[in-house]
Amino acid sequence: MRTVAVLGFLVAVAPITTAPGTSLTLVVSRVASGGRRQGWWVILGTVTGLYVHATLAAAGLAALVLRSSQAFWVVKLVGAAYLVGLGVWLLWTASRRPPASRRPSEARARRLPWRVDHPYLQGLLGNVLNPKAAAIYLTLAPQFLEPGRPVLVPMVLLATAHAALHTCWLAGWTVVAGAAARLLRTAGVRRILDRLAGMILVGLGVRAAVT
Repeated sequence: MRTVAVLGFLVAVAPITTAPGTSLTLVVSRVASGGRRQGWWVILGTVTGLYVHATLAAAGLAALVLRSSQAFWVVKLVGAAYLVGLGVWLLWTASRRPPASRRPSEARARRLPWRVDHPYLQGLLGNVLNPKAAAIYLTLAPQFLEPGRPVLVPMVLLATAHAALHTCWLAGWTVVAGAAARLLRTAGVRRILDRLAGMILVGLGVRAAVT
């Protein structure tokens, strides 16, 4: 694959990557609650989701979802339900979250990435269940592939470039949120931040369901 194709793909996905969305909301919220390490887990989950979409698109499995209105709606509604549920969970726990010093399970949660409330799984599902992320690799990425050649390796290369861009963008927000962690972890600010993140995620879920 030519370098110019990879650069062109990055230019095309840059506006989508930097647009406020689920990943950015999760990064700020999780860094505020558990430090920068939580943000890196969200980034890792998001990047994993990009590779999942790229692999499925290269295998042709995701194309079935895009071409079938019924399958597309199922994926769309599942993703919307997940975002709304995650947002409601943040709203519900906003005034019930104990101080960081009283949360002995925090370390255990960091060691168990498959836990429902783990930032890695939240970042992964937030990306995998997003039909827009799948559409990038079904409609946009093929424009930068060479016709008549195998698509798996070039698709993975595009996903790697996309993952690097996504990582840089979210890492910047992780550093910023981590620098303000002391302020963000005060009880009043944490409640406001959790409620704001919850409302954003609910809004994103509703928008995904109705658009």
